[in-house]
Amino acid sequence: MVQAIKVSRIIEVPDDVEVHLEGKKVIVKGSKGTLTRDFSKEPVSIELIEGGKKVHVWANWPRRRESALVGTIAAHIKNMIVGVQKGFTYKLKIVFSHFPISVKVQDKVVLIENFVGERAPRKARIVGDVKVKVSGDDVIVQGIDLEAVSQTAANIEQATKIRNKDPRVFLDGIYLYERSEGMD
Repeated sequence: MVQAIKVSRIIEVPDDVEVHLEGKKVIVKGSKGTLTRDFSKEPVSIELIEGGKKVHVWANWPRRRESALVGTIAAHIKNMIVGVQKGFTYKLKIVFSHFPISVKVQDKVVLIENFVGERAPRKARIVGDVKVKVSGDDVIVQGIDLEAVSQTAANIEQATKIRNKDPRVFLDGIYLYERSEGMD
């Protein structure tokens, strides 16, 4: 098997976004806010080129893991750029057939009450600076950090998972139905 000499990715930085590097700590600033991520434990190199208009991620003589990490870190930086420019929105639908589910947001927790007739409310944790709002039978999760938004949506979905019953019959729950870039 032949080993690659160098694996690299170049990410274009739009005009309305600023990217700063402090070692391997990437700071992305845009109209929606600021995101910071530390890649110092990763065996890849990151630098700004062309006066901060491009980010160059590369690894010299990479093994398979380092080669994969170059693409992964490039994707993380692209998601950070999209997040500070547009943000991310996940929409979930509240579905029930017998017991009407009520969903409330309290501080950093989403409370799901009367789920399949249970007395105790189920709780889902809100991660990071994510905003969750309930409108009708929709739960809208918005934020600039893609990982925090998707983890919060996953927490809400997992909180309504039904165990020990046939999932084809008991369809009650909160389900993700739309992912999009951009916030209201």
